[in-house]
Amino acid sequence: MSAAGARLFARYAYPPNERGYCGPPDTSLVDVAQRAAQFDGAWVYLEYLASVAGVADPLDERIVEAYWVGNSLLSISTPSALVAVLVDRFRGQVGGTWRSASTRAVPHHTFQVFEVYPWAGLLAKTGHPHALSVLQDCRIRTGRVLSVSGESAVVSSSPLAWDGASLSIGSPREELVRWSHDGQSLIDRPSPGETVSLHWDWICDTLTPEQAAAIAAHEARYLGASRS
Repeated sequence: MSAAGARLFARYAYPPNERGYCGPPDTSLVDVAQRAAQFDGAWVYLEYLASVAGVADPLDERIVEAYWVGNSLLSISTPSALVAVLVDRFRGQVGGTWRSASTRAVPHHTFQVFEVYPWAGLLAKTGHPHALSVLQDCRIRTGRVLSVSGESAVVSSSPLAWDGASLSIGSPREELVRWSHDGQSLIDRPSPGETVSLHWDWICDTLTPEQAAAIAAHEARYLGASRS
């Protein structure tokens, strides 16, 4: 198992696991990657990507980065092949538009958020603010660190906006997020001015400009998708 890949996986997988939304019931920050295969939502994509890339380890750093952030490995995936895998693995998953996504499915976290999970469909049908809140926090988003105090940081990040008919990216706002908890962290202390990735209320990583652009591009793809 790649140590770098395992650590990267843990950075992104821990925030929802802490809340009990995915992964095993043991929500400790320690050894998250040792329980990676129990994260049903993410693991199927990592296994699929490793298979099509000819990589033995689903926790290879490039495989993990492709799923959470995005990189060139995503281009070797075939949408129809991915949907076929998901039909088998997610057969009990209700809602969502992924079964009809054989021309647009990509093994990236945005696809899981906006098409496999039912929240986007629920928002479209009901306009319920809770659905928008879940989509906002579950998405991997980028932010700029404004200040750091103790185990928290204030970042500027653009939230999702809903106009009653479609989702878009809203104006930047300040968020209070965590980078550490009770002295335990998976990243170095962030610095003001850095561009970071966010998942729920955690900073997951410091991003290069290319990584930040990849996150934005994949999200734009699904915000503008025509789903049927």
